[in-house]
Amino acid sequence: MEELTLTTPTLLFSAVSLILLAYTNRFLSYAQLVRTLKDRYVEDPSEVTVGQILNLRKRVYLTRTMQILGIGSLFLCVVTMFFIYIGLQLLSVYVFGVALLLLIASLGVSIWEIQISTHSLDLYLGDLEGKVGKVK
Repeated sequence: MEELTLTTPTLLFSAVSLILLAYTNRFLSYAQLVRTLKDRYVEDPSEVTVGQILNLRKRVYLTRTMQILGIGSLFLCVVTMFFIYIGLQLLSVYVFGVALLLLIASLGVSIWEIQISTHSLDLYLGDLEGKVGKVK
């Protein structure tokens, strides 16, 4: 096995930072959507709105999980760099491996969240298709 250098964990910084930015933007859009759906439900309670709110709650929790795993990955990359700096090469390899596993888990949860988001859009579009069918 080749020796781990400071460059290797540093390469993940830009990737993880961009992923965390995307996760944060997603979370902020969900927060706005929660407010909009709540107002819509108060004005006109419907099963579709309730379904979207419940779906959105899952998505918010998954996004939080994605953020925690991503931050954990970034944190362990920094710890890896510190261990390399102080000469704990073997420990740095294991910590970096865990950082990679956290990043993989974060991306996996992101895939799961995308599947749930697609279901939410299906709920919305299904309701719209029903209304369009009645107009014809």
